[in-house]
Amino acid sequence: MEGYRGLTKWVTGKYGRWITLAVWIAVVLVLSFIWPNVNSQEKNNEPSLPESAPSVQAEQIANKQFPGEDGSPALIVWKREVGLQAQDIQKLQALTKQWEQSPLPYMERVVPLHQLPIPAVMSQLSEDRSTLVFPVIFDEQADPDQLKEGITQLKQEVTDQFADDPFSVSLDDKEKLSARITGPVGIQIDATGLFKNADVSLLIGTVLLVVVILLLIYRSPILALIPLIAVGFAFGVTSPILGYMAQQGWITVDAQAISIMTVLLFGAGTDYCLFLISHYRQMLTIEANKVRALVAAFRGSAGAIAMSGLTVVLALFALLLAQYGPYHRFAVPFSISILIMGIASLTLVPAMLAILGRVSFFPFVPRTPQMQEERAKRTGKIGRAQKKQANPSDSRVGRLVVNKPWSVIVATLLLLGGLASFSPQIKYTYDLLSSFPSNMESREGFAVIGEQFAVGKLAPVQVIYDSNGKPTSVAEALRALPFVSTVSEPQVGKENKEIIAYNVELNINPYSTEAMEHIPAIRSVVELSLQQAGLEAEQKVWIGGQTAAQYDTKVIGQRDTQLIIPVVIGLISLLLLVYLRSIVATIYLIATVVLSYFSALGLGWIIFHYGFGVEAIQGAIPLYAFVFLVALGEDYNIFMVSRIWQKSRYLPLKQAIREGVSETSSVITSAGIILAGTFAVLASLPIQVLVQFGTVTALGVLLDTFIVRPLLVPAITAVLGRAAFWPGLHHKVDAAQLNSSTATEKS
Repeated sequence: MEGYRGLTKWVTGKYGRWITLAVWIAVVLVLSFIWPNVNSQEKNNEPSLPESAPSVQAEQIANKQFPGEDGSPALIVWKREVGLQAQDIQKLQALTKQWEQSPLPYMERVVPLHQLPIPAVMSQLSEDRSTLVFPVIFDEQADPDQLKEGITQLKQEVTDQFADDPFSVSLDDKEKLSARITGPVGIQIDATGLFKNADVSLLIGTVLLVVVILLLIYRSPILALIPLIAVGFAFGVTSPILGYMAQQGWITVDAQAISIMTVLLFGAGTDYCLFLISHYRQMLTIEANKVRALVAAFRGSAGAIAMSGLTVVLALFALLLAQYGPYHRFAVPFSISILIMGIASLTLVPAMLAILGRVSFFPFVPRTPQMQEERAKRTGKIGRAQKKQANPSDSRVGRLVVNKPWSVIVATLLLLGGLASFSPQIKYTYDLLSSFPSNMESREGFAVIGEQFAVGKLAPVQVIYDSNGKPTSVAEALRALPFVSTVSEPQVGKENKEIIAYNVELNINPYSTEAMEHIPAIRSVVELSLQQAGLEAEQKVWIGGQTAAQYDTKVIGQRDTQLIIPVVIGLISLLLLVYLRSIVATIYLIATVVLSYFSALGLGWIIFHYGFGVEAIQGAIPLYAFVFLVALGEDYNIFMVSRIWQKSRYLPLKQAIREGVSETSSVITSAGIILAGTFAVLASLPIQVLVQFGTVTALGVLLDTFIVRPLLVPAITAVLGRAAFWPGLHHKVDAAQLNSSTATEKS
């Protein structure tokens, strides 16, 4: 507490407030000048799977033993509903000849259609002769911006050759030639484009939402700007720090991480600001001196703000334990941004409030009763604010949880438990393509391939094994599998002739969950064939391709979830135990937030599956939602329970609960609405993984805000009584101090 007092005196002092503001301005300017911003250091082609993943090992062996197979293919899908004509083929042959002689940027090779007679090319058409697919292979090390450069030039040269732009022609057009680019290159470009476009939309949408909600709640334009300014300064410091770390190779940042980090900064940052602002507003109705009011407000909320921020920081740092790339890449940017935002909330925000004072709340300025009376004498009017502040420490909710705690507990548990019961029914998908809008080019091209050809051609499974020079029945065993369409001729390793590979085309969508679940069966039949040939199958079989990569994503994602969730719970429990010094309170605060997490998952599934017919949600949602909901949800518990704890030192417990709930209800409701709203902005983007993450997180925040925090937690506290503090020591003060403190609290 002494540290808080020293900090308070400094940032609210006559000169300290201006020095604090000047330091923040100087730090932002200096860091922005010497270090790059984080957006300039994006890398959107970093691998998601670790090198230990079986599909990654298979890819490494394939690149070494079958070097002709490397590179990233862009599959160009050509379609004319009435049938492709000889002149179409001639123009395509001219294009491949042109690209072979003058390669596109970052292009490695192209199928030489110009070296084939027209009848041979026509034999590659779909059964109704309407569709042709051929690949253009690009450098697999090229990043999405470089790939986009190559594809942009490709489209321009196609348009020049056909004197028309087939990429803009509808697939439903009966006469014109249409074209779409799909495959790994098309998917990568589209995914990156979605997240890059999301940055501006998210920023504008989030800022507008926060401003509108703050104006509706506090009706003060100045107050609405204070959290935004604080978030802006925090981002101004965070961006160059992360940019420098990425430039040095210490971390990797991508567009998805930056997009969600922006939302997190605005949502959590505004919450921290409101924790202080609301208490300051309350103290201004008690204390005439604005500085003394701010000092009291700071002392009453600084601990909760610091603990809330630290809870989120440590929970997000736990993502460093993940092996899955996107999880791991989120840890440092998210943690540092919240850490800096917490510092801003404890220094910059009180400095700005000290400078502005009561003007911050203009035109509805909070005043003490004496100030109201003096103002009424001058103006001849009774201030409306005085009437509203007559009984600030009482509310229906506060009375309800104290008078009927068991009824509240039973009702809320039935509601939350009922929603949570749907969470085990959730089905998950790991198909990136399914998260794209249906009109996205790569998804449209994939759909055409699925309609016109064997869908497994888009992403065959690569089976590689060490034969040790012995004949095996691997090919026959693979062809016997009911979900396999075709098995290619065997390929022999370049450096090791005993390494054999087959490309296996499935008769189902290779990106589907069903296909992914067949990877263990493929491995089993290959290992069995090797054992029957007298070979040791251990470490002799490698399964690669997109389907295998998705299976590895599922396995590694489940491993990360099973590891990180207990770690996050343990870290937050430790922090709560240190802060509250109560084992009992720590247990039920953690339990209620975990319950609301499963309730949010269940409610999200009800909306997505039963409301919109979604068959499966993205597999990353459970861990993303857990880390954010448990960490952010605990913020509200900390803020409210800390107020109850403070009051319980000099008030009867039931009165402390009633007043604690009442006094924190408005700020937590405001903060919850803003936080839920900022995450809900994600649902406005055309990316299913962000839609689902934003929706589930917003639902969880709302459940915490309107059910767990105001009803369930204080009702449990009321039922447990002083046992809720065990083993912490919370002695009441003497009657004189009680009367003095009560008078100060209630004025």
